[in-house]
This record gives sequence, C-alpha cells and structure tokens, in this order.
Amino acid sequence: MQGEPIPLSALQHAVYCLRQAALIHLERMWADNRFTAEGTVMHLATDRPGQRRIKGVRRVSALPVASARLGIAGVADLVEFLPSPGGEVARPVEFKRGKPKAHRADAVQLCAQGLCLEEMTGHGVPEGALFYGETKRRVEVVFDAPLRALTEATIAELHDVFSAGRTPKPTPHASRCRACSLIDLCRPKAITRSARAFRDVALRSHLAEIP
Repeated sequence: MQGEPIPLSALQHAVYCLRQAALIHLERMWADNRFTAEGTVMHLATDRPGQRRIKGVRRVSALPVASARLGIAGVADLVEFLPSPGGEVARPVEFKRGKPKAHRADAVQLCAQGLCLEEMTGHGVPEGALFYGETKRRVEVVFDAPLRALTEATIAELHDVFSAGRTPKPTPHASRCRACSLIDLCRPKAITRSARAFRDVALRSHLAEIP
C-alpha cells in the first residue's frame, strides 16, 4: 500500500458512513455530541499504556498495532496474550460506549486489529471482544472469513477515497444521520436536495429548448 497508513478508527467510521470517514480523516472535520464525549471519557483509562498479568493472561493496554500489507495502523485499547502450546495467542479487546449495534462497524475495527496482530506476531488471531459501557458486558467476535473479507474491502475502499482526495456524496440514512455528530457539517439533506434541484433545473432548461 502507498501513502500514509489508514487509521484503524477510520474503518469504524467508514462502515458506519463512508462520507463521515472522509470528512473526519480527509477534511479534518470534527464535532462532539453526547455520544462522542462519553466515548472520549471511557477511553481515558484505556489510552494509558501498561502491562499486567492476570491468571496467566498477559494484558497490554494502549498497544500500537500496524499492518504493512494492508496499510493500516492505530492503537488497540487492550490486547490479551493467552498462553498456548505454540506460544501466546493475541486477542484484541475494544472498548465502546453504548451497546451492541446492528451494523458491523465495531467488529470491522476490531478485526483490523486482529489482522495487524497476526502480521506482527506471526500467529493466527481467531477472535477478539467488544466491551460495551452501557451493558458492561463483552461481546465475543469471531474473525471468520466474511468479517475478514468485509474488513479488507473497507480498507481498500478507504485507500481509494484517500488516494483520490475526494469526499463521497451523502447517502442519507435517517437513524445514522441523526446520531452523527457531524450532521450539521455534513448537511446530507441539503446537499442531496441541492443536487436534485440543479438536475431538475437543467432538465427543464433542456426541455424548453426542444422545439
């Protein structure tokens, strides 16, 4: 992969909304809402690098991870290294505010960490976990073939967007747009309506010229 590595956080944004990912990571736009503020507070503890061993499991927080093959890099909230006969097996754990979601944005970000750890350690990383602050529970995530394919496809899509240097047009999604902190900067409905209005005016003008 050429150019700067894709931030792992961009993958979560891209699955949620590719335009959001470009606004944040390409145009450097950002705005907080209650959800992003709660997420920031939740990560204050996990962002501190550290290491400890609990019941034979080595736990490393704020671990930098990267994949040269995929052109991605970031920091894993927590990586647990489980003992096994063939050597330690890594298991990434990502902390999220809220609760499990219907889409796979969180799972893709976590899977990308797993792909980085496979390249870094030389060992397979079969699964990871998402810990949600609202439910105070872990959700186990298996890095199966469909999830790995979705993760690599999202990475490739982001590389294309960043290489082109163009932010995708909005594709309004009612529930996701309402929850997005960038809605006032993105203005999905206004941009979509403007494009439609321009098309309608051009069409009327063309029809008026037809004898």
